[in-house]
Amino acid sequence: MPSERDLIRQIQSHVTHLVQAVADASFWHDRWIEQAEQEHKQRIAELETQHAVTMAQAQSVYDATFAKSKEQARRVSDMAGLLAVPWDDEPWQQWSPASDGKVLTYARAGTLTDVGQWDRLAQPALVPLIRGHNLLVKASVGSKGAAVGAIQSLLLRLLATIPPGKLRFTFIDPIGLGHNVAPFMQLSDYDEAFVTSKAWTEPQHIEQRLAYLTEHMENVIQKYLRNQFATIEDYNTQAGEVAEPYHLLVVLDFPANFNDTAARRLVSIAQNGPRCGVYSLIVVDTARPPPYGFNIADLEQTATVIAWDANEQRFVWQDPDFKECLLELDAPPSSELFNRIVTRVGEAAKEASKVEVPFERIAPPSDQWWKSESNTGLRAPLGPSGARKIQMLELGKGTAQHVLVAGKTGSGKSTLLHTLIISLTLGYTPDEVELYLIDFKKGVEFKTYATHQLPHARVIAIESEREFGLSVLQGLDAELKRRGDVFRGMGVDGLADYRAKSRTKLPRILLLVDEFQEFFTEDDPIASQAAQVLDRLVRQGRAFGIHVLLGSQTLAGAYSLARSTIDQMAVRIALQCSEADSRLILADDNPAARLLSRPGEAIYNSANGLVEGNNRFQVAWLPDDKRDAYLEKIQMMAQQRSFVATQPQIVFEGNAPAEVEKNRALRDLLAAPEWNAPSRTARVWLGEPIAIRESVAANFRRQSGSNLLIVGQNDESALGMMAVALVSLAAQTPPFTLSGRGLGGEGSPTPFYVLDFGNTDAPYAEYLNELQPHIPHPMVIGRRRQLPDIINTLASEVKRRMDADDASATAKYLFVYGLQRVRDLRQEENFGFSSSGSEEPAAPKSAEQFATVLREGPDVGVHTVVWCDTLNNLNRTLDRRVLREFAMRVVYQMSAEDSANLIDTPQASKLGAHRAFFNSEEEGRLEKFRPYGLPSTEWLGAVAKQLKRV
Repeated sequence: MPSERDLIRQIQSHVTHLVQAVADASFWHDRWIEQAEQEHKQRIAELETQHAVTMAQAQSVYDATFAKSKEQARRVSDMAGLLAVPWDDEPWQQWSPASDGKVLTYARAGTLTDVGQWDRLAQPALVPLIRGHNLLVKASVGSKGAAVGAIQSLLLRLLATIPPGKLRFTFIDPIGLGHNVAPFMQLSDYDEAFVTSKAWTEPQHIEQRLAYLTEHMENVIQKYLRNQFATIEDYNTQAGEVAEPYHLLVVLDFPANFNDTAARRLVSIAQNGPRCGVYSLIVVDTARPPPYGFNIADLEQTATVIAWDANEQRFVWQDPDFKECLLELDAPPSSELFNRIVTRVGEAAKEASKVEVPFERIAPPSDQWWKSESNTGLRAPLGPSGARKIQMLELGKGTAQHVLVAGKTGSGKSTLLHTLIISLTLGYTPDEVELYLIDFKKGVEFKTYATHQLPHARVIAIESEREFGLSVLQGLDAELKRRGDVFRGMGVDGLADYRAKSRTKLPRILLLVDEFQEFFTEDDPIASQAAQVLDRLVRQGRAFGIHVLLGSQTLAGAYSLARSTIDQMAVRIALQCSEADSRLILADDNPAARLLSRPGEAIYNSANGLVEGNNRFQVAWLPDDKRDAYLEKIQMMAQQRSFVATQPQIVFEGNAPAEVEKNRALRDLLAAPEWNAPSRTARVWLGEPIAIRESVAANFRRQSGSNLLIVGQNDESALGMMAVALVSLAAQTPPFTLSGRGLGGEGSPTPFYVLDFGNTDAPYAEYLNELQPHIPHPMVIGRRRQLPDIINTLASEVKRRMDADDASATAKYLFVYGLQRVRDLRQEENFGFSSSGSEEPAAPKSAEQFATVLREGPDVGVHTVVWCDTLNNLNRTLDRRVLREFAMRVVYQMSAEDSANLIDTPQASKLGAHRAFFNSEEEGRLEKFRPYGLPSTEWLGAVAKQLKRV
């Protein structure tokens, strides 16, 4: 066992080793710590260097990316222009409606802010709309106001930046009852096509409007796009002037008042609309339950969706790229700017709505003029249909024989008719097609064809009367019967067979009647006869090359053409009109014309109005100057080819007095190389009939009552009638019958006595005095001072002829112009008492002598022509017994009572300007006519030379 000392020594040795180990450990520990610190410092330095490089690189990338984003935002804003600029920016103060025709894809809905760790990037929230998607905003009760405001702002931007006239709105606002879109409704004051009459609120109306939009889309897809164009933009690129406008369907508070059918239609519009240019902007009220079976996802899949996040209390753009960004929707601008934009766009759209496709685009080339043949039918271009086609009017094949045209005022109906007439007359020679043009409107639409003497026109009626129109129908009815007899005699069935067999150019006939409803404004014999003849022409004209075109503003009314006749007219052309008129002109189930949005836009249907026969087109624009230029070229071609019409052109101009220069009978009488033998009947031409027949004339015969009375407050017309009467009588009075003693005595050669009591202040006060030198026959003209001598001379002549029983004496005529001013001829009642105590008979008074001339004169060849302004003044001068001596009477417009007293009918109360009735008791004749106006000085000069023949 080790001793204590050994143990101590061992312990001391262990302690020494332990101390040494501790010292070694401390040494190496210090050395390791020192080395570690050095390595740590070196690592830290390396990491700091690496961090600095990394941060520099990151900053460089960030700066480049940020700058690029800012540049992209600026470029988008610049590209979008006002679509991206806030409402309070300066550009809006200088705003004016767009005019460059460019439509951008995006539109600003608000501001989008991207919030990063070190920055905030704000830029316009541009949502794809036009040429893109629909817009769907999902809102709850507290956020609907902001959603509606954003829609209003977006609509206003589109209105301000899309060219005027290229945008249409359909508003559905069932909760707001139109209040939410009220600022836009004033657009309808400028152009009804802007908005669909109102904001729709009721379920049945909502469904109906969506049905209309669906029908529009069907038409675009089936008639325009087909398999030729992918979208409406592709079509519009080639369509030019007839490009289709964009339609915006604005639905607020969906699904309020939407039934199941309306909801399904909305989905269909949302899914198919963008291709057709129909875009939906919908505010969905998420608090309302959807219609049964409806899935909101059906609307979302074709839309840009913005939804209210109730948790974050903000709107969120439901797009992965923008969902984390802060979206602040725009509010509408100030009322002043809002109203200014709406007003200016409305004014500009009114002018922009006039689509004018130049006629030259559809006109046949000049080397093809007058090259067409009408053997098998007529073809005439009317205007472009879609982007590439030309709509042709085709008559003479199958059931397409007659045409019905309807369109409200301003729809372009007159332009259509002018385009048709010029197209036909450029394509066909006058012996290939013959036109009968009747216009009942108060205007001068067809006057240019008379002015330029269109060789194709057989009849031209301007502001026609019903009687004249009926006479034209009767003339065509006679032609129908004549052709029928000829065709049957040759054993042919139609015009083509007749022309082939006879080798004769029998022209096709087109009767064109504008405002044909005028025939049926009254339930009278004219309406009945017109209906019968039109029905016969429509049913039988096909076989004989006679076609009918009837135009009207509306087919509605108490009296109209029989529906059975209308049903025979297979070709229908509908311009802008109401839904009711669309169903009348096309078919009961075809209201398509109600969707026509601009003047000149029309539907051509050659299938009796069936829906499948609809073809939309734009009538070519033919301004007056170009139309007249074409007419001059047509007239020139007729002259170069020495074309001579087989019958003279008949022109009826109801808005002007008749022109005596066109009276063929009087013209032939004046132009005769020798005087005709005296006749016991003298004709006095009064005017032109309201029918196709000879000029209206009063026949003076040597029999009781053969005097002419003219009554009416139209002194100039009455003067013109008297002037023509003097010329008419002078042309029938040979000089050799004027032998005899001097003026004023018995047997005087003077045939004409004129008492002129016309208004001395009138511009034509001296007309009768100026007329006298143009008539070489002796004539006495006097006023009040000469009245007693003139009346006494004629009364004495009457007595002399009666005493001598001189039936062969030269006729004499007394003209009294302005009887109302001739007080000396008024009858005085003396109640049987003598005015003098003298036993010598008093000198005969002029009034008594005048009555004698009226009563006894006609039997011995002394006739009287009197004009008085009113029946009241006439009765003051002449008593009832004397008035009976006027068996021939002309009356102008007057009261029904006065008319009945003078001509036994109140019809004169319906006369208009340049109209009168001629009544002859002897002939039992009552005829409406146009009185002659004052003959021109040039015509009177020619008359003077003709009357001086020996």
